[in-house]
Amino acid sequence: MRALVTGATGFVGTYLTNALRSQGDEAFACGGPHDDHAFPLDLGDVSTIRAALDLARPDVVFHLAAQTFVPDSLQTPQATYDANVIGTANVARAIREYSETERMPRLLFTSSAEVYGKQPETAFPLRESTALSPANPYAASKAAAEMLLLGEASSFGLDVVIARAFNHIGPGQSDRFVVSNFAAQLAKIARGGNSVLYVGNLDAKRDFLDVRDVVRAYLDLASEGLAGETYNVCSGLAYPIRDALRELIIAAHVPVEVREDPARMRPSDVPLFVGDNTKLRAATGWEPQIPFRTSIRDIYEAARTTSAP
Repeated sequence: MRALVTGATGFVGTYLTNALRSQGDEAFACGGPHDDHAFPLDLGDVSTIRAALDLARPDVVFHLAAQTFVPDSLQTPQATYDANVIGTANVARAIREYSETERMPRLLFTSSAEVYGKQPETAFPLRESTALSPANPYAASKAAAEMLLLGEASSFGLDVVIARAFNHIGPGQSDRFVVSNFAAQLAKIARGGNSVLYVGNLDAKRDFLDVRDVVRAYLDLASEGLAGETYNVCSGLAYPIRDALRELIIAAHVPVEVREDPARMRPSDVPLFVGDNTKLRAATGWEPQIPFRTSIRDIYEAARTTSAP
């Protein structure tokens, strides 16, 4: 496989690029316009996307580049729409133009389960047929990007597969995300820092999936997914956030005082969020391989070994 990966230097992109190369595939890594470690891609400029396609000559384009942090989307919604909607439209346009002279590559678009928004308890576990109800600008941007890609598929024959990822976790994730943030705080406490650990809503239940299992799902969908279809990428299990915190505290083996921080409470938070991965399993044979506890321990170990003294 010859693959072009946008957002290749990000959290998931790094794992995906490494996985491609480890199985003998060619991975053309694209980063942001000022990235020194990958081809500089500006999603606002179709010509740079087209240049990347001409260089990579890919069989598959994995479009991961996006503004991915919900709180940022609440602060700067227009920037989120520009990156996630207009940027995705530009990727589709570049592929369409490239395909006028070359074989059309498949586009694996990484959406988000945030598009489902707030749902009644009877809707869980969420299936791909569940009506979308985005509750924040990030979710709205991903829902819009999905719709425009399906429109491109219907009108212009774009070969697209949509992967709706639920909460993914793993070593190396930014500490702006909840589990990695807890791990970073605990690593500081273990080094002798203040023993207070700040948290948001610990009662919320989330469908956590290890990033290494997420990447395997993306690779499987790139080869086995049906064009024009959408697939949930999830564990199918709901874990209270307090369970993740408990496992991290056990791993850190330090006394802590857990204290709620109002600034960490999201206005659009939902109590339960869990998906159904039946469609993904049936299409590809994929199944999760890394247990939740193993993910948590690996996350803490990464935070402990990479944090500065």
